[in-house]
Amino acid sequence: MRTARHQRGLSLVELLVGTAVGLIVAAAASSVVSAHVHENRRAMLETRLMQDLRSAADLVARDLRRAGYWGHAASGVRGSGASAPPTNPYGIAVDAAASDAIRLSFSRDANENDSVDDAERFGFRRRGGAVEMQLGISNWQALNDAGTMVVTGFTIEPRLDEVSLAAFCAQPCAASGASCPPRQQVRSFTVTLAARSSHDAALTRSLRSTVRLRNGAVTGSCTA
Repeated sequence: MRTARHQRGLSLVELLVGTAVGLIVAAAASSVVSAHVHENRRAMLETRLMQDLRSAADLVARDLRRAGYWGHAASGVRGSGASAPPTNPYGIAVDAAASDAIRLSFSRDANENDSVDDAERFGFRRRGGAVEMQLGISNWQALNDAGTMVVTGFTIEPRLDEVSLAAFCAQPCAASGASCPPRQQVRSFTVTLAARSSHDAALTRSLRSTVRLRNGAVTGSCTA
């Protein structure tokens, strides 16, 4: 005759041990998920910060390359036996050797009038955590949203190199000549942008680029 078997449940100790193990596993899983969410958020903020930095730097570089454009540039070159040529009215100016503000101008006239109009004045400056772009004589617009990216540094460092054009002169220049031979000015600017995320002050990035002006000036002249 078989003896009846009685089913037994979990004891209180077993139940407590199982609950503790489950809580440990749940805590570990929560920690992994939390870390993943944090890293994903930081990666998104970093990507956004770099995109905003590159966008601002590209806009600065675009206008710097156009600085000094003059529709009558050919008239600024001295011809054979000609009088002194007119000076290009468009140009670029930096407040200091390394400044956070720059002023520039370039022609936008369909028919060149050889004068700088109010709509042809441009510039950049850092103000209130943003880089601002000048569009016209008194119109400033921010290139970035300070609520997303705070610009902590913006500097523009000019560099000027000169290339001798003595090979293009029909006669050699005097040894003591100050204006002969003519020289081609090669101008470039190093633009440095630094910023931090508005949502994470510990997240900072910087961007440095060199922009060469396309509209170089010629100084001096050959011996007549």
